[in-house]
Amino acid sequence: MLRRAFEHESEMVRRWRNHPRVRGVSFTDHEIGETEHRGWWTATMTDPTCRILVYEHGGVPSGVVNISGHDVQARRAGWGFYLDVDGLTERGELLAAWMRIEGEAVEYAFAELGIETLCGEVLARNEAVRTLHRRHGFAEVGTYTREVAGVEEPVVVIELVRSTTPS
Repeated sequence: MLRRAFEHESEMVRRWRNHPRVRGVSFTDHEIGETEHRGWWTATMTDPTCRILVYEHGGVPSGVVNISGHDVQARRAGWGFYLDVDGLTERGELLAAWMRIEGEAVEYAFAELGIETLCGEVLARNEAVRTLHRRHGFAEVGTYTREVAGVEEPVVVIELVRSTTPS
């Protein structure tokens, strides 16, 4: 289940984001400090084009979905997600949560927000997430290069158009 994040969950979300496995596939790989996180959290929570959503797996907060740049007129938005790697691994539920969070994010974007095109970006080397995106119907529509941890890295741009979503 996806739901809006609560203010008291800010530190939990930061802890998930700082997990080494999450940082290792993120565009910024440094550990996010309290001040940096607070700035992002406040700006995102008050931006009407953004949503921070908490994913609950088996009734337990287990991940976060960020929807950003929601253009109501163009009916487009960007998105990303990460999970509570340690908590889900400890419960033996990481793979199941990984599969479900994306489906729920797509459903939320299309049904709740009326988005027609959901966009994202993923490091080209992150083949597991690229495969997950393809499984949910995302097309890889472009590439570009950006600096990540001081190294130029290829990035794949993905897109899912509502009319092409698998049934």
